[in-house]
Amino acid sequence: MKKIEVSIQETNNPTIIKFETTSFLTKYESFEFNNIDEAKASPLAQQLFYLPFVKKIYISSNFIAIERFNIVEWKDVQNEVKEQIQNYLNEGGIVVESAETPKKTAVTIYAESTPNPAVLKFVANKNLTPFMLEYTSIDEAKSSPFATELFHFPFVKNVFIDKNYVSITKYDIAEWNDITIELREFIKSYVENGKDIVLDNAPELKKNTEAAKETEFESLDDTSKEIVNILEEYVKPAVASDGGNIQFDSYDENTKRVRVILQGACSGCPSSTFTLKNGIENMLKEMLKGKVETVEAING
Repeated sequence: MKKIEVSIQETNNPTIIKFETTSFLTKYESFEFNNIDEAKASPLAQQLFYLPFVKKIYISSNFIAIERFNIVEWKDVQNEVKEQIQNYLNEGGIVVESAETPKKTAVTIYAESTPNPAVLKFVANKNLTPFMLEYTSIDEAKSSPFATELFHFPFVKNVFIDKNYVSITKYDIAEWNDITIELREFIKSYVENGKDIVLDNAPELKKNTEAAKETEFESLDDTSKEIVNILEEYVKPAVASDGGNIQFDSYDENTKRVRVILQGACSGCPSSTFTLKNGIENMLKEMLKGKVETVEAING
């Protein structure tokens, strides 16, 4: 059995700290406990409440956030708490006990068009994944039962999942008018039945922890860091609303060339070249004068 790792992540609130895990703790659900009585359904939370400085516990898909009383500072106790959580999880401890008869949650899925005519975005009224996932074939999708089942539809070419939506790229053999209802009903049923979107031991989970992202970011040169920050703040929110993503790939200081990866609805989109040249390239040239000349795209 693969060892679960826990990493410590600070938050904007100095009394709250997050313990992020390389395994899923809950399925589509979040739990908040204000005291040990409220935490009857969570043996892990009950155990943590025995620590005298624990004020509130929040458990979500792949992290536990704990608010402390002011009797201690996190720097004095956070490593011990991390070890306690890590040992508990690796010994097979229960995070939250599931009800004997699982309650079927009402799920709403609606289809939304994107600037890419080959891509439709299916939006859910609940979170599907804590991080971005993209699969371009059924072989790539081994860690995602959800994407694997979608690829069983002969017209599905590409699957991109982010937070509360999935963007699906179709082959030209089918028209959206003929397949949208079928896809929407499949996604609705799949999520309602609480099936796994991605497996607990998926390599993507470890790669997408905040600790891993921070390590990758710190390995970049200063200009690359500036480019990543600009993409995160000014570009990603806009393309996410269209069902896609733009990810930094590399920066060449000699040629002043930036390479980005287009994912989801952005990949292969007819308007992506215009967006790159008239949007991102101009923005980077303006904000990083003398450092950027061109932006090139790789389709994900």
